[in-house]
Amino acid sequence: MIKLRRTLSLVFAAVLACSPAFAQPAAAPATSTAADPWYNHAVIYEIYPRSYQDTNGEGLGDLNGITQRLGYLESLGVDTIWIAPMFPSPQVDFGYDVSDYDAVDPQYGTMADMDRLLAAAKQHHIRVLLDMVLNHTSDQHAWFKESASSRTNPKADWYIWNDGKPDPTNGKAQNSHQGPKGWVVPPNDWSSLFQGSAWEWEPRRGQFYYHFFYKQQPDLNWRNPAVEKAMFDAMRFWLDRGVAGFRLDAIATLFEDPSLKDEPLTGRLDASGFPESNHVLTSGLPQVHEVMHKMRMMFDSYSPDSYPNQRLLLGEIYVPSTAELATWYGTPESPELQLPMDTFVGFHTEGGGNVRSENVRLDLPHFRSSITDMETKLGGHQPVIVFDNHDNPRSIDRFADLNNRKYDQTIARLIAAILYTTKSTALTYYGAEIGMSTHTPTRREDVRDPIGITGWPKQKGRDGERTPMQWCPAPPTSCFSTNPKTWLPVGDDYPTVNVETETADANSLLNWNRALIAIRRDNPTMHSGGFTMLDPTNPSVLSYVRTPAPGSDGHPIVVSLNFTAQPQIVHLDLKPAGVTSEKAKTLLADDASLQSVTTMSTFTLPPYATLIAEVQ
Repeated sequence: MIKLRRTLSLVFAAVLACSPAFAQPAAAPATSTAADPWYNHAVIYEIYPRSYQDTNGEGLGDLNGITQRLGYLESLGVDTIWIAPMFPSPQVDFGYDVSDYDAVDPQYGTMADMDRLLAAAKQHHIRVLLDMVLNHTSDQHAWFKESASSRTNPKADWYIWNDGKPDPTNGKAQNSHQGPKGWVVPPNDWSSLFQGSAWEWEPRRGQFYYHFFYKQQPDLNWRNPAVEKAMFDAMRFWLDRGVAGFRLDAIATLFEDPSLKDEPLTGRLDASGFPESNHVLTSGLPQVHEVMHKMRMMFDSYSPDSYPNQRLLLGEIYVPSTAELATWYGTPESPELQLPMDTFVGFHTEGGGNVRSENVRLDLPHFRSSITDMETKLGGHQPVIVFDNHDNPRSIDRFADLNNRKYDQTIARLIAAILYTTKSTALTYYGAEIGMSTHTPTRREDVRDPIGITGWPKQKGRDGERTPMQWCPAPPTSCFSTNPKTWLPVGDDYPTVNVETETADANSLLNWNRALIAIRRDNPTMHSGGFTMLDPTNPSVLSYVRTPAPGSDGHPIVVSLNFTAQPQIVHLDLKPAGVTSEKAKTLLADDASLQSVTTMSTFTLPPYATLIAEVQ
């Protein structure tokens, strides 16, 4: 049995949470200060709008669907939502190819629907972040159409254009084209992150344009001040409308080395057979930090003395070390992002590229070292852990014990415990709270993601982690849509893995997540206390203690997690954290045997078990 020490009002909210109209009568968010801003304690919930809730029977999620489910989100304990791109788009990359930054894509609704969502979210004490794509636009954006039309138009240098270099084979080489100066090939060996060359020929200009991602996503020229102004104006448009900030997509890639010299190669071929470059000249250039500081100053100008209303910059960052991640916060004199994403804990990032992490496992040394780095090597800045997002297989599959999948839900509880009990801002992804799994297409003809279409079978794309939210056990769409033809198939485990069924089960993964979020929110030690790693040489169990903040009347809280399929006897010494008492009571545990724990000196954790205990 899971021990859920909750108030009756929270239990009542859990029972009614699946009702679209239900709104938990929650207290307003805690007052923020300069030293303790709201986002330090936020639970940020990523919503992929195509897949969350369909309200018009098109088989595709929409903004009104998000509004309809705000009561559920509030009852879960979410206080901030991040909505993946909902701007007009040809949908080549499902919204990450923007054709208009100042509007709503009609398939998701209208501007009135967005205003209604923002107003309703405020009533539910939920802030709204939008996904802002600054590196590139769609090739269908009016800016690119004008830029591509000639070399002399007013937006001719809004993108990265190049004549190419002479082709000695006179047209026989790959990607060779005849331009004003004869046969030419791309100017260098740069590869696209989404396969193939990063250069695409535009016959109207007789030039190549650069694209870090798909060819339909041409990179903007951020060295042009007019581009910077246009993108800052687009952000102001939404900030003025009431959004709390932005998640900045692929923000490290804004600038490229202007010399256009070749990048070193990784020695690997991508799924299309093209040699991969390592992106050292196309990602993380110093000029990005200058733009981030300017952006931060613009954001801070909205509410410099009103910290509850402070706007947030959450950045998608993939870097090779925690030390490099720390640079994205900036300095006190030149601040940048408040929350650059820490992907080390959840994705085992090995380099600077945005790569899918399909082979990571529940590796205790990695978790211990990366969490320690998060606590000690970020210069006191607020970390934000990421375990799940729209670009990677879901964590319930990535961290599974492949020898015994019966532990999937137990391991999911362990991962959720780390997310909500460390000092990190908690960033989660729709469906993780109920244990939605990755449903990768088994046939190429079923793939919607272009990565999977071009890379099959080596790369099968990202459809598997983007399937519709599972709300109820009713066939065929789990209450996601009234249309049986949803844009992606609903996962076949929906009869048991869904909000309605798990809401009614006190021992479900959903109610485990509710309890964790409640402890995080309501307990002052978990909310703002210190952190000390315990028993650091234990090869099987990860343990740490959250200690009360100075002046707080809270108690220390110990978290102990078994990373193995065997029971583990644990002996914890709390003195390194300045805690002398060993007496404890269980706050939350996922095994009945842990209900009776009274001391931290000796206890036994069942396979993959989680214990959260308050020291008396």
